[in-house]
Amino acid sequence: MNGVTLSVAEPRHGDSIAAIYRPYVETTAITFETEAPDGGTVADQIRARTDQYPWLVAERDRRVLGYAFASQLRTQAAYRWTVELSVYVDREWRGREIGSALYAPLLSILDRQGFQSAYGVVTVPNPESVGFHESFGFDRIALFSEVGYKLGEWHDVAWYERTFGGRGDDPTAPVPFADCKGTAWLSELLASASGG
Repeated sequence: MNGVTLSVAEPRHGDSIAAIYRPYVETTAITFETEAPDGGTVADQIRARTDQYPWLVAERDRRVLGYAFASQLRTQAAYRWTVELSVYVDREWRGREIGSALYAPLLSILDRQGFQSAYGVVTVPNPESVGFHESFGFDRIALFSEVGYKLGEWHDVAWYERTFGGRGDDPTAPVPFADCKGTAWLSELLASASGG
């Protein structure tokens, strides 16, 4: 990918991630957040969440071009095998496969951890995001009509689902992402996704 490398996000990436996310918050309904978090807030989120869930960044010449992460779907224990996914790419780098380069290893990591379902939440219409999720094997499972109001209009939201493997009768809890960091398989996965 022309010098683009993938790595695990760290708190030091907070400012760069916040800068990528800000225009999506301020000028689009892709996210329903209305106030963009600052870099410190993002760094705190990375610290708090990456014990359990993966966050990845794509960089070139130490510049963050995009990021993707999984997060808790719901707080009840019965949901611990499910995650919600997000991916954002610097607007200057959209259309250059950065999102796909991040999503593929993110899904592989989640499968390896033992998660059973991943969900993408898409404000529609958004043919680019719909096609993106479908290309990774996601199926649309729900449409919430006019569920969010932002930038002067009501927006529909579609939920997309992808499952991993079969479900057993007595599933083991997913492996925390903290236990995956520093492993050979994770390093090899990210190197391979980076083209290395």
